Amino acid sequence: MCVLVYLVTVMHSMQAGYLEKAQKYTDKALMQLEKLKMLDSSPILSSFQVILLEHIIMCRLVTGHKATALQEISQVCQLCQQSPRLFSNHAAQLHTLLGLYCISVNCMDNAEAQFTTALRLTTHQELWTFIVTNLASVYIREGNRHQELYSLLERINPDHNFPVSSHCLRAAAFYIRGLFSFFQGRYNEAKRFLRETLKMSNAEDLNRLTACSLVLLGHIFYVLGNHRESNNMVVPAMQLASKIPDMSVQLWSSALLRDLNKACGNTIDAHEAAQMHQNFSQQLLQDHIEACSLPEHNLTTWTDGSPPVQFQAQNGPTTSLASLL
Repeated sequence: MCVLVYLVTVMHSMQAGYLEKAQKYTDKALMQLEKLKMLDSSPILSSFQVILLEHIIMCRLVTGHKATALQEISQVCQLCQQSPRLFSNHAAQLHTLLGLYCISVNCMDNAEAQFTTALRLTTHQELWTFIVTNLASVYIREGNRHQELYSLLERINPDHNFPVSSHCLRAAAFYIRGLFSFFQGRYNEAKRFLRETLKMSNAEDLNRLTACSLVLLGHIFYVLGNHRESNNMVVPAMQLASKIPDMSVQLWSSALLRDLNKACGNTIDAHEAAQMHQNFSQQLLQDHIEACSLPEHNLTTWTDGSPPVQFQAQNGPTTSLASLL
């Protein structure tokens, strides 16, 4: 029961965007599980361990600890190798996590392959919707997959016949539509979708979605030349992202604050924001290089059968760093 309480706390903290709290209770739960496994070999303990690791891996990716996340994905692989039933129950989640990792290191082809594999393996409707939402974000970033993207967006239309009752996933679907409209230059449409995301995420304390929506709205207002409104969005986005903490949103927000202050002639504030942006860039760059150099990075190409047991060492990172900075 103690582990179960910790697990529910971790899940709730993740959804609300309190990632340090999620990490704290994950550590407590894993320590408790190790003690229990010395006394009992019940398979449910391994299931709890995998579920906890799945959540903490997502935390690591958000907080800018990709190398640690990749090693924990490898740990999940090892646990699944010990139990065919465990692998059967978590294979789709494992490929989904690898897809999220691939996005974080800009390996978009690998991300697409991982999400496609996960879709093939899952029958769970909420996981399916989560995967499709992330696959849509991959197609948006690639910029040349409009036919596939329109097909996916139609299947997760938050305005009509959304496939699940999840409030969080529906809010995320509005965000994805806002992101796509932004990239297409349809700014009024993007603002409508993002305001819907904000309304839903504020109602349920979905802090990460709130931060993402605020910074994207800030970017839209900046492009439109409305610097005051842009600042009103970006400042709270940065505050919220620092609280989570979300490294990517902090990187994005600091870049916008630098450009906003420069445009408004606030030299000191612009310099301070530029320094923040440089610090975030360096942290993310170092973590990116470390993750891509790990032998476990080869997991990104695994899309069939059981997870590989051995990993060959990488010579060095093979992915583009340009979009990271």
